[in-house]
Amino acid sequence: MSLTVQRRFVTPMADETLEQLAGRAMPDTPLPEATTLIQGWNLHIFAMRKPRGLMLGSDVVFVEPPLP
Repeated sequence: MSLTVQRRFVTPMADETLEQLAGRAMPDTPLPEATTLIQGWNLHIFAMRKPRGLMLGSDVVFVEPPLP
């Protein structure tokens, strides 16, 4: 039985900002673009949480779009 392809994700490091996470997880993408993409792929963090954008060490942060 073969494994299924999984979407890439990272977990935030202690006190890591979105910009720091984007730079670490997507180093080949310009930072403004990487932060926008990560926000769009992770609405569960960036649209619904108070304060907005608060990342916890237990969060799963997707760093690529949903798989087809």
